[in-house]
Amino acid sequence: MPDYNKVLSPGDIENGKLNAVIEIPEGSHLKIEYDRKAAAFMVDRVEPSIYPKPINYGFIPATKDEDGDELDVLVVASEPIPTGVWLECKYVGVLKFEDDGEGDHKIVAVPADDRDSGDSVNSLDDLGSRWQQKVEQHFSHYKDLKKPGSTKVLGWGDQAAAKQVILESIKRYEQS
Repeated sequence: MPDYNKVLSPGDIENGKLNAVIEIPEGSHLKIEYDRKAAAFMVDRVEPSIYPKPINYGFIPATKDEDGDELDVLVVASEPIPTGVWLECKYVGVLKFEDDGEGDHKIVAVPADDRDSGDSVNSLDDLGSRWQQKVEQHFSHYKDLKKPGSTKVLGWGDQAAAKQVILESIKRYEQS
């Protein structure tokens, strides 16, 4: 398996595009993580089945968020995307998030070529407030049975805010 941080770039961030590597398919309750040293995916833990991921979850290669891991990405698609698949996406916003007191942002993205939706999602508003509520609910509570209160949703940001978070994470990666 390739080291995604070496074979993929973060994407064409200036033009609204990013590369996303999927770790956890939508609907899974396995916490699958990319192990940078082994260049492989591993099951870190099995989450309670009442907290399946409400969205495809992965990372943007060659980035580093405040928590020291690659910058997380939430990919909205019409079906679950398998672990290890990468795709070009357009970013539409960011979930500002804190885990154990550290910044752990989640960039919200959609496939760059989504013929199913007719490329109709171009902003967080296009996903609707109910979608945002469900995602907030998940990330506010998915650790409650093990570490209650350890996660905190801090709000949402638009495409410009997402771009800023991505560029900061690229810079952090390059300096490490």
